[in-house]
Amino acid sequence: MKCSGICLAAALLAAVAAGCSSEPGAKPAAAAPAQAAAASAAVPGASSGARATAAGREIPAVLTVEHEVDVLAERDGEVLELAADEGAKVEAGGLLARLDSRQVESQLEQARADLKISEFNVKYNEAELHANQSHLERAQLMYKEGLGSKADLDAAEFKAKGSGYDLESWKANVEKHRAAVHSLELDMEKTRIRAPFGGVVSRRYVRQGDVVAKGTRCFRLSQLSPLLVEFQVPETDPRKPAVDQTVRGTLASDPNRSFDARITRVSPVIDAASDSYEVTAALVNPPADLKPGMAVRLAWSGPSSPRP
Repeated sequence: MKCSGICLAAALLAAVAAGCSSEPGAKPAAAAPAQAAAASAAVPGASSGARATAAGREIPAVLTVEHEVDVLAERDGEVLELAADEGAKVEAGGLLARLDSRQVESQLEQARADLKISEFNVKYNEAELHANQSHLERAQLMYKEGLGSKADLDAAEFKAKGSGYDLESWKANVEKHRAAVHSLELDMEKTRIRAPFGGVVSRRYVRQGDVVAKGTRCFRLSQLSPLLVEFQVPETDPRKPAVDQTVRGTLASDPNRSFDARITRVSPVIDAASDSYEVTAALVNPPADLKPGMAVRLAWSGPSSPRP
């Protein structure tokens, strides 16, 4: 009995040992295909090698022009006349509006009169100097011949020198009045609000009768051509834009309407905030109904960077 119990216990221990040793050997064999499939899914390019894939995107932008500015009033005054309205085409230097200039006109008239008086005084003093110099020459000759006194000679010299000083003083006065006239002429010109370049009035901010201060926006002036589009390209983008390269764009409101634009400028500076740089392109033969401010989308596509 004792031997049979011991034998039974030994048999049970042998069975348990055999089961433990055979289970790990069976598990790895069954799990190998699943692990290989997982590794293959984790690295899709492992079998074919790393390669670039086509990537494309649309960049939103707005049509602009090189010259578009708000024309400001250069002095205080009341708007007496509007010479141009929204939509009007004007030449460079063309009149847009006229401010009240009556006070400046009065001051300018007075300054011109003062200038004329100064110029007359210069002519008078030139004649007086000439006469006193002739008198001095006679006094010198008479003194040399013993026919005149030293006092007469000194008096003649004093008058000649005094006339010279008076003449220089009046000449300086003339320059001062000329400067005053010029300054008032500039003020007079500032009462005329003019176009800094040829274009179209896209907006009018003032009305006739408004009292404006210096620096007040009065008009917005825009060029209608050439139409430009500016967009940002990431610095990491492998496709690098170059001058004269063509890009295709579409209207945001009508994707079926497309246009071509030729790159004219690539910024050499990277914007640290967006990690991108600005590119400017000019539209090639754009339709007449395209205007500054229209929203567009630019197709910018190229190979993406290879991934390890």
